[in-house]
Amino acid sequence: MNTHLKRVRPVYAGLFVTTLLLGGLIASNRITPVTAARISPQTSTPPPQTPTPEQTAFFDQNIQPILTNHCYDCHSTQTRSAGGLLVDDRDALLKGGKSGPAIIPGKPDDSLLLQRVLSTDTKTRMPKGEDEPLSAKEIADLKAWIQQGALWSAGKNAGSSSATTGQQAVHAGVIPYPRPATAEQLAYFEKNVRPILVNRCYNCHSDAFKEAGGLRVDVGISIFAGGSDGPVIIPGHPEKSLLIARVKSADAKKRMPQETDEALPPEEVAILETWIKNGAAWPDETEKLPQTPARLAAAYPKLRSHYWSWQPLTNPAIPAVADNSWSSTNIDHFILAKLEEKKLAPVKEADPVTLIRRLSYDLTGLPPTPAEVKTFQKNHSAQDYTSLVDRLLASQQFGERWGRHWLDVARYAESSGPSRNMPYPNAWRYRDYVIDSVNRDVPYNRFLQEQLAGDLLPAATPAEHDRLLIATGYLALGPKDVNQRFKARFKMDNVDDQIDTVTRSTMALTVSCARCHDHKFDPIPATDYYALAGIFTSTVDAAGLGSKMGGSSLAYYEPKQLGYLSTASQAPAIPQTQIDKLKAETDAAKKEFDALQVIQKKEEAAKKINPIQPPLSAAEKQRRLAITQNFIQHREDLQLINDLGERGYGVHSVHDGVIADTTVRIRGVEERHGPAVPRGFLTLVSLPNTQQIPANHSGRLELAQWITRPDNPLTSRVYVNRVWQHLFGTGIVSSLDNFGTTGDQPSNPELLDYLAQDFIRNGWSTKKLVREIVLTRAYRLGSDIPPGYRDIDPADHFVWRHAPRRLEAEEIRDSILASSGQLNLDHPKGSPSMALRMIEMRDDGPVVHSILSAADRSHYRSVYLPLLRDEIPRPLAAFDPVTQTLVTGQRDSTTVPSQALFMLNSPFVRQQSAKLADSLLANRSQSDTERIRQTYERVVGHAPTPQDTARVKAFLARYADTWSKSHPAATTPGAAHLALVGSQDSSITAGIVRSDGLAQDDAVENANEKQDDSPVSPADTAKQAAWAAFVQSLYGSAAFQFVR
Repeated sequence: MNTHLKRVRPVYAGLFVTTLLLGGLIASNRITPVTAARISPQTSTPPPQTPTPEQTAFFDQNIQPILTNHCYDCHSTQTRSAGGLLVDDRDALLKGGKSGPAIIPGKPDDSLLLQRVLSTDTKTRMPKGEDEPLSAKEIADLKAWIQQGALWSAGKNAGSSSATTGQQAVHAGVIPYPRPATAEQLAYFEKNVRPILVNRCYNCHSDAFKEAGGLRVDVGISIFAGGSDGPVIIPGHPEKSLLIARVKSADAKKRMPQETDEALPPEEVAILETWIKNGAAWPDETEKLPQTPARLAAAYPKLRSHYWSWQPLTNPAIPAVADNSWSSTNIDHFILAKLEEKKLAPVKEADPVTLIRRLSYDLTGLPPTPAEVKTFQKNHSAQDYTSLVDRLLASQQFGERWGRHWLDVARYAESSGPSRNMPYPNAWRYRDYVIDSVNRDVPYNRFLQEQLAGDLLPAATPAEHDRLLIATGYLALGPKDVNQRFKARFKMDNVDDQIDTVTRSTMALTVSCARCHDHKFDPIPATDYYALAGIFTSTVDAAGLGSKMGGSSLAYYEPKQLGYLSTASQAPAIPQTQIDKLKAETDAAKKEFDALQVIQKKEEAAKKINPIQPPLSAAEKQRRLAITQNFIQHREDLQLINDLGERGYGVHSVHDGVIADTTVRIRGVEERHGPAVPRGFLTLVSLPNTQQIPANHSGRLELAQWITRPDNPLTSRVYVNRVWQHLFGTGIVSSLDNFGTTGDQPSNPELLDYLAQDFIRNGWSTKKLVREIVLTRAYRLGSDIPPGYRDIDPADHFVWRHAPRRLEAEEIRDSILASSGQLNLDHPKGSPSMALRMIEMRDDGPVVHSILSAADRSHYRSVYLPLLRDEIPRPLAAFDPVTQTLVTGQRDSTTVPSQALFMLNSPFVRQQSAKLADSLLANRSQSDTERIRQTYERVVGHAPTPQDTARVKAFLARYADTWSKSHPAATTPGAAHLALVGSQDSSITAGIVRSDGLAQDDAVENANEKQDDSPVSPADTAKQAAWAAFVQSLYGSAAFQFVR
């Protein structure tokens, strides 16, 4: 059953809705317990008997070809369903279309299918589009088949014999798609693209409504096949795709969608273009049998009771192993038992240098210092190793590293993202809350409760109240499409983000897939989705933003939709003199602006009389721009002078609002309401003594308590799996964010449950869990690959070695700063974003530039850099930074040319290379051999071999010689640093330059730092350039970028 459901294709977003309509549910009450079986309409048709081999052969040889050759093109899930009828499934034939059931088993004369093929009226006779009726033999076969009970060959359905290009569904073949889609591409489709298709296109191009122009967009095979005008999507080529041409058309008669006079919003067009450009990913639809509500209903109970992740935690016994001498912990026993079962053996342990580097990066995200490496090399006993682990766990850097892991999961960012990118000036408070909670080792169950319902938890002090309110930023800081005309849609989109974030981050469930229909793979009916939705519609999203189509300036900022610190009530009043002064300045700015408006209107009138007018000078344009900006700035200053959010008291948070249940939205469309659903939890997991949500509660606190119950089998499993992945590179369940039937099976289920149970027994302590894992022998393994092992376990799922990993973007930047001696380990106050107003930040505009420049100048750890959505700090952008719109349990790790180019051309890398080179050359009494050793130890964590030293010396000599010949006039230390820029010397001024040739402020400042005016010989500057180039080459090496 599980394997079958993995292949079931997610079609018919409207099936759940159809079920509601046909089933005649009462809209006023939720059906509890919610199951798809109770939602689906019941029929009196008994299940078919199992066909005999003769009956199977008769169907395969006689009936299926008729359906295939004569009916499929108009009546199948892969093409269309004319008249609402499908013929590629027995249940669909029994159900029939708009005219009623197509077949009545045992009664061929009463069966509409036979009546239509026998009709003498060419307007009603089937099949349509064919000049000749079915042959006498074909009619006789159909009659005999229906008479015998219309038995269907197991696993069979009709195929198409006349499918055209892009619609090649064949008997046993796989429906073709543009190319295999990644999990991220499918997530992008489900989160961004499908809602556009549902809201904008389904009313005219779907099975449940109509198929205008012969086009359906609710089934992959149909949308790629196109309609009467041909294919509408050319994967990889939005510029060639008819879909894009139609939604962007200037001709209102051709432009889609036709139901509205307005064009599709630019941000939605951009989403469609991005989707098509990246290959037009569509969920796998290789299973040809439609997944009807009845099938879902039948599958749900068995899935609930059998699928591994939803079953209660087991208490596995410590397994016996053949080699009792190897294991040092219980975890080792589980690992070794699985290895012995697979005829594998663990490789030898890593050497001390490799081990301390691995441990330091895994626990703190920073390299060990050369002194720490030397100490551990000399003393690396078990006790020394344990002491090292405890010291790293107790460091501030542990919370910064592991807090960043959770921020990935919480899709943390400091702006709203899509359409109008609005800053979240106080998002940094949530970031600091997470880091502090990890360092304090707040129990994970409490940690989740605080983020889901901190505002509802008791607080002993105002400071604790503020901390708990800040924690709810987890729900408030998601992406928001504020450029939304319909406030109800804006609210439901935010609710959807909250449901997706909560269920995927804590339980690895894709509950958002049930927004438009019952989940196609997991037993999550749409009513479960709206039971959760009622909890969040009863919650105020106090991020400080509202929706408005086409707003500007402060139009999206809603101070009443913002949380506030407890100290806000004691905020000092603004002196009246200051207010009066600002009013006067604003009046003066307005007077100047109004005068400019009068002049511009006169100029516009003059242009109507004589279009040829002298152009404005550049100075005049700049003057007018300054007048406009001055007035806007003063107007905003006056508007916000008493605003507590503007003064730093605001908190992006949530709190309870109007308590009420919500209704099922038909096909997920906000304006189409179905039956009401009481607030509640998922029926996927049945927990005893589950309390109902009180009528006067939103349900957030109860939901938090339900998720963190010790007997909830998902929460602890999911979290220990995340921790395992961070330490071993791959989770015991590889699909970290998906524990459903489309996710992966655990490689060691007994170990997973042991860790989950032990985690709960240890008070849900993250530090204890991490400590227990890193003290295992399994964690301390080397990275060797014995012959044949990769053939048995290529992904190292069973942990026979410790696989190397590429450092993450933050680790690379922090390590460069640490090795150059420039890293500031202090905890900064706030974020550069805290100075921003909640006004749209234009792409590549001055606000974005100021934030990115602040990130460039910062020498704090990367976790403290400002992180705006779609505006990644430059030092992080090349190395797969986190996606900030979705839950991300595991980042991508790609190897692309742009990464090498970044290490060669980045001003940041060049500047830090020069800093390290300068520090090495500062001691003139040191030999080059000693400097080379220090460079290796500081950058890659180990000493060079004699061969390495010889090669480096040769490189330094060649580089200095070549540089001296090409820079004969270089006479200052600063000039040596410029050698790292490359061949474009003409664009170089007094500092490190950006790739666009513009001097970077911090680079100019630092390049001239502590310089004197005394002449320096060309040989000295050549030496500086050579050493800086050598350092830069090490930063670009695998030895630096990978940890073993």
